[in-house]
Amino acid sequence: MEWNLIFFVNSILLGVGLAMDAFSVSIANALGESGMKKNRMCFIAGVYAFFQFAMPMIGWICVHTVVEYFQNFEKFIPWIALALLLWIGGKMIWEAVRCEEDSDDENALTKLTFVTLLIQGVATSIDALSVGFTIADYGLLMAFVASLIIAGVTFAICMTGLLIGKRAGEKLGSKATLLGGVILVGIGIEIFVKGVVF
Repeated sequence: MEWNLIFFVNSILLGVGLAMDAFSVSIANALGESGMKKNRMCFIAGVYAFFQFAMPMIGWICVHTVVEYFQNFEKFIPWIALALLLWIGGKMIWEAVRCEEDSDDENALTKLTFVTLLIQGVATSIDALSVGFTIADYGLLMAFVASLIIAGVTFAICMTGLLIGKRAGEKLGSKATLLGGVILVGIGIEIFVKGVVF
Protein backbone atom coordinates (compact mmCIF):
# COMPACT_ATOMS: atom_id res chain seq x y z
CA MET A 1 0.00 0.00 0.00
CA GLU A 2 1.28 3.47 -0.86
CA TRP A 3 0.91 6.86 0.81
CA ASN A 4 -1.68 8.42 -1.46
CA LEU A 5 -5.09 10.05 -1.42
CA ILE A 6 -6.86 6.66 -1.51
CA PHE A 7 -5.09 5.64 1.72
CA PHE A 8 -6.37 8.75 3.52
CA VAL A 9 -9.89 8.50 2.08
CA ASN A 10 -10.09 4.80 3.03
CA SER A 11 -8.93 5.60 6.57
CA ILE A 12 -11.54 8.36 6.93
CA LEU A 13 -14.29 6.09 5.62
CA LEU A 14 -13.20 3.32 7.99
CA GLY A 15 -13.36 5.86 10.81
CA VAL A 16 -16.88 6.93 9.86
CA GLY A 17 -18.09 3.33 9.63
CA LEU A 18 -16.49 2.27 12.90
CA ALA A 19 -17.65 5.37 14.80
CA MET A 20 -21.38 4.88 14.20
CA ASP A 21 -21.91 2.69 17.27
CA ALA A 22 -19.90 5.11 19.43
CA PHE A 23 -21.95 7.97 17.96
CA SER A 24 -25.20 6.33 19.05
CA VAL A 25 -23.81 5.55 22.50
CA SER A 26 -22.64 9.18 22.81
CA ILE A 27 -26.20 10.35 22.13
CA ALA A 28 -27.51 7.88 24.72
CA ASN A 29 -24.98 9.06 27.33
CA ALA A 30 -25.75 12.74 26.80
CA LEU A 31 -29.50 12.04 26.96
CA GLY A 32 -28.99 10.82 30.51
CA GLU A 33 -26.79 13.78 31.50
CA SER A 34 -28.16 16.92 29.88
CA GLY A 35 -26.00 19.23 32.03
CA MET A 36 -22.78 17.72 30.66
CA LYS A 37 -19.89 20.20 30.46
CA LYS A 38 -17.58 20.62 27.41
CA ASN A 39 -14.49 19.16 29.13
CA ARG A 40 -16.47 16.05 30.12
CA MET A 41 -17.76 15.72 26.56
CA CYS A 42 -14.17 15.94 25.26
CA PHE A 43 -13.09 13.28 27.76
CA ILE A 44 -15.91 10.89 26.78
CA ALA A 45 -15.26 11.38 23.05
CA GLY A 46 -11.53 10.95 23.75
CA VAL A 47 -12.10 7.58 25.44
CA TYR A 48 -14.08 6.31 22.44
CA ALA A 49 -11.42 7.68 20.07
CA PHE A 50 -8.67 5.94 22.07
CA PHE A 51 -10.39 2.56 21.78
CA GLN A 52 -11.08 3.10 18.06
CA PHE A 53 -7.34 3.78 17.69
CA ALA A 54 -6.21 0.86 19.86
CA MET A 55 -8.43 -1.89 18.45
CA PRO A 56 -7.27 -1.72 14.79
CA MET A 57 -3.65 -1.59 16.02
CA ILE A 58 -4.22 -4.62 18.26
CA GLY A 59 -5.88 -6.37 15.32
CA TRP A 60 -2.94 -5.47 13.04
CA ILE A 61 -0.47 -6.81 15.62
CA CYS A 62 -2.51 -10.01 16.01
CA VAL A 63 -2.56 -10.54 12.24
CA HIS A 64 1.21 -10.21 12.14
CA THR A 65 1.85 -12.41 15.19
CA VAL A 66 -0.90 -14.72 16.47
CA VAL A 67 -3.26 -14.79 13.49
CA GLU A 68 -4.74 -18.24 14.23
CA TYR A 69 -5.74 -17.30 17.78
CA PHE A 70 -7.19 -14.01 16.57
CA GLN A 71 -9.34 -15.77 13.94
CA ASN A 72 -10.71 -18.08 16.65
CA PHE A 73 -11.49 -15.12 18.93
CA GLU A 74 -13.23 -13.13 16.18
CA LYS A 75 -16.42 -15.22 16.37
CA PHE A 76 -16.93 -14.14 20.01
CA ILE A 77 -16.83 -10.40 19.22
CA PRO A 78 -20.61 -9.99 18.58
CA TRP A 79 -21.42 -11.94 21.77
CA ILE A 80 -19.12 -9.78 23.91
CA ALA A 81 -20.51 -6.52 22.48
CA LEU A 82 -24.10 -7.76 23.00
CA ALA A 83 -23.48 -8.75 26.63
CA LEU A 84 -21.73 -5.48 27.53
CA LEU A 85 -24.29 -3.19 25.89
CA LEU A 86 -27.29 -5.17 27.20
CA TRP A 87 -25.85 -4.87 30.71
CA ILE A 88 -25.18 -1.11 30.46
CA GLY A 89 -28.45 -0.34 28.60
CA GLY A 90 -30.47 -2.53 30.96
CA LYS A 91 -28.92 -0.71 33.92
CA MET A 92 -29.90 2.67 32.43
CA ILE A 93 -33.47 1.48 31.80
CA TRP A 94 -33.71 0.12 35.35
CA GLU A 95 -32.44 3.40 36.82
CA ALA A 96 -34.89 5.41 34.68
CA VAL A 97 -37.85 3.29 35.81
CA ARG A 98 -36.71 3.44 39.45
CA CYS A 99 -36.34 7.22 39.19
CA GLU A 100 -39.90 7.57 37.87
CA GLU A 101 -41.21 5.52 40.82
CA ASP A 102 -39.14 7.65 43.19
CA SER A 103 -39.84 10.94 41.40
CA ASP A 104 -39.14 13.13 44.43
CA ASP A 105 -35.45 12.17 44.29
CA GLU A 106 -34.00 14.10 41.38
CA ASN A 107 -30.53 12.61 41.90
CA ALA A 108 -31.72 8.99 41.62
CA LEU A 109 -30.13 8.72 38.17
CA THR A 110 -26.40 8.18 38.39
CA LYS A 111 -23.87 9.83 36.13
CA LEU A 112 -21.84 7.88 33.62
CA THR A 113 -18.95 6.36 35.61
CA PHE A 114 -15.40 5.86 34.34
CA VAL A 115 -15.74 2.06 34.48
CA THR A 116 -19.00 2.17 32.51
CA LEU A 117 -17.35 4.47 29.98
CA LEU A 118 -14.45 2.02 29.54
CA ILE A 119 -16.89 -0.87 29.06
CA GLN A 120 -18.78 1.15 26.45
CA GLY A 121 -15.47 2.00 24.74
CA VAL A 122 -14.60 -1.69 24.45
CA ALA A 123 -18.12 -2.72 23.41
CA THR A 124 -18.41 -0.11 20.65
CA SER A 125 -14.90 -0.64 19.29
CA ILE A 126 -14.38 -4.38 19.64
CA ASP A 127 -15.50 -4.96 16.04
CA ALA A 128 -12.61 -2.68 14.99
CA LEU A 129 -10.26 -5.55 15.90
CA SER A 130 -11.18 -7.12 12.57
CA VAL A 131 -9.94 -3.96 10.82
CA GLY A 132 -6.53 -5.47 11.55
CA PHE A 133 -7.25 -7.85 8.67
CA THR A 134 -8.30 -4.97 6.41
CA ILE A 135 -5.04 -3.09 7.02
CA ALA A 136 -2.84 -6.20 7.24
CA ASP A 137 -0.85 -5.22 4.14
CA TYR A 138 0.07 -1.83 5.69
CA GLY A 139 3.45 -1.34 7.29
CA LEU A 140 3.56 -0.47 11.00
CA LEU A 141 3.71 3.30 10.39
CA MET A 142 0.81 3.22 7.90
CA ALA A 143 -1.30 1.12 10.29
CA PHE A 144 -0.50 3.61 13.06
CA VAL A 145 -1.47 6.62 10.91
CA ALA A 146 -4.67 4.90 9.70
CA SER A 147 -5.60 4.18 13.33
CA LEU A 148 -4.91 7.81 14.27
CA ILE A 149 -7.19 9.01 11.45
CA ILE A 150 -9.91 6.58 12.62
CA ALA A 151 -9.51 7.98 16.17
CA GLY A 152 -9.74 11.59 14.96
CA VAL A 153 -12.89 10.88 12.95
CA THR A 154 -14.39 9.02 15.94
CA PHE A 155 -13.67 11.95 18.24
CA ALA A 156 -15.41 14.42 15.92
CA ILE A 157 -18.43 12.15 15.38
CA CYS A 158 -18.79 11.39 19.10
CA MET A 159 -18.64 15.08 20.01
CA THR A 160 -21.47 15.63 17.53
CA GLY A 161 -23.45 12.80 19.14
CA LEU A 162 -22.89 14.22 22.61
CA LEU A 163 -24.10 17.66 21.51
CA ILE A 164 -27.21 16.16 19.88
CA GLY A 165 -27.94 14.03 22.95
CA LYS A 166 -27.44 16.96 25.32
CA ARG A 167 -29.91 19.14 23.42
CA ALA A 168 -32.45 16.32 23.14
CA GLY A 169 -31.97 15.43 26.82
CA GLU A 170 -32.83 18.97 27.86
CA LYS A 171 -36.13 18.67 25.99
CA LEU A 172 -36.97 15.09 27.04
CA GLY A 173 -36.19 15.50 30.74
CA SER A 174 -36.52 12.33 32.83
CA LYS A 175 -37.51 10.19 29.81
CA ALA A 176 -34.04 10.80 28.27
CA THR A 177 -32.26 8.15 30.37
CA LEU A 178 -34.90 5.56 29.48
CA LEU A 179 -34.44 6.38 25.78
CA GLY A 180 -30.66 6.22 26.21
CA GLY A 181 -30.89 2.72 27.71
CA VAL A 182 -33.17 1.53 24.91
CA ILE A 183 -30.68 2.90 22.35
CA LEU A 184 -27.79 1.00 23.99
CA VAL A 185 -29.75 -2.27 24.04
CA GLY A 186 -30.66 -1.71 20.37
CA ILE A 187 -27.00 -1.11 19.44
CA GLY A 188 -25.98 -4.30 21.22
CA ILE A 189 -28.58 -6.29 19.30
CA GLU A 190 -27.58 -4.60 16.01
CA ILE A 191 -23.86 -5.44 16.52
CA PHE A 192 -24.77 -9.02 17.40
CA VAL A 193 -27.07 -9.54 14.40
CA LYS A 194 -24.55 -7.91 12.04
CA GLY A 195 -21.72 -10.07 13.42
CA VAL A 196 -23.57 -13.39 13.52
CA VAL A 197 -25.84 -13.19 10.46
CA PHE A 198 -23.58 -11.32 8.00
